[in-house]
Amino acid sequence: MPKQTTRGFTALRGGVRQIAEAAAKAEQSGFHTAWSPEFYTRSAVVTLAHMATMTSTVQIGSSIAYGVGRSPLTVATEARSLDELSGGRLVLGLGTGTRRMMQNWHGVDPEGPASRMEELVPLLRRLWRLHEEPVKHDGRFYHVDLTPTAEIEAPVRTDIPVYTAGVNSRMVEVAGRVCDGFLGHPLFSADYLTEEVRPAIARGAAKGERDASRVAVCGLVICSVADDEEQARREVAGQLAFYAAPKAYGTVLERQGFGEAGAAIREAFAARDFDAMAKAVPDAMIDKLAVAGTPSQVADQLSRYDGILDHVIIYPVSFQLTPTRSDTLLTDLLTHAAPP
Repeated sequence: MPKQTTRGFTALRGGVRQIAEAAAKAEQSGFHTAWSPEFYTRSAVVTLAHMATMTSTVQIGSSIAYGVGRSPLTVATEARSLDELSGGRLVLGLGTGTRRMMQNWHGVDPEGPASRMEELVPLLRRLWRLHEEPVKHDGRFYHVDLTPTAEIEAPVRTDIPVYTAGVNSRMVEVAGRVCDGFLGHPLFSADYLTEEVRPAIARGAAKGERDASRVAVCGLVICSVADDEEQARREVAGQLAFYAAPKAYGTVLERQGFGEAGAAIREAFAARDFDAMAKAVPDAMIDKLAVAGTPSQVADQLSRYDGILDHVIIYPVSFQLTPTRSDTLLTDLLTHAAPP
């Protein structure tokens, strides 16, 4: 019998207070982790700070915080402070976003995102040990020359877990090479995780002379639950279309047999026809990439990740939902998708 995965919870829609309250409910429901994404509408760091004060035992993590647009020192000090505030419960999830996001949102050179992350993560670990020795680093992407001017205390932890996100195989290898864990994209099926992601992590681990089994593999799984199965499936279709719209994810869809659907979704997105985007998502894509249905169906579908993922992160649908439905869904998933 496959090992049952642990479970976490994350939500993109909602303000800082709402997500922190959801984290508290997740803790009460028995979830092992509570996460905050970051987007142009919400800071993962500020949200996690509030989540830390609203919880006491659950691990809190960023899914993800942008590792670009912040200096290494800023990332290190934010993580250090969050870990202190939470009493050593932080998981630092980092990502770069797409090339367009790196260049247009954050104003950084989009070249070499994997190499950039492989340089950043070890540098963060050195900065968390600044109380032991100065940090001097002159790399391809980062330059740091920092000698403390006064005595400083050691942080709560110098080994804060760092997880990275990635879509293409080279970016996935980063987790194996330098990280404690990997955060899988919502467009990854269980088969893709087995056939593409884990081998890529193993390749990265081999290059870094590390043990791949020590790298936790997590996945964000788009979910919707409703008494009406078709309602849940329609909602999931919209969220899948939202994620499939960027051209950067076309290859991932093609490798899973959904290349034509991806092209139709992108065409509808270019016309800003959101209904057509959702309609372009075939049933097979819903079945493989998401979890949707009645409470009993959701519980059954989540079991497909046992033995595939070390940790599954429940991700409620939010695209095109009314505020009322979004609130109801968040509450229902905290109940019906809680660890058994």
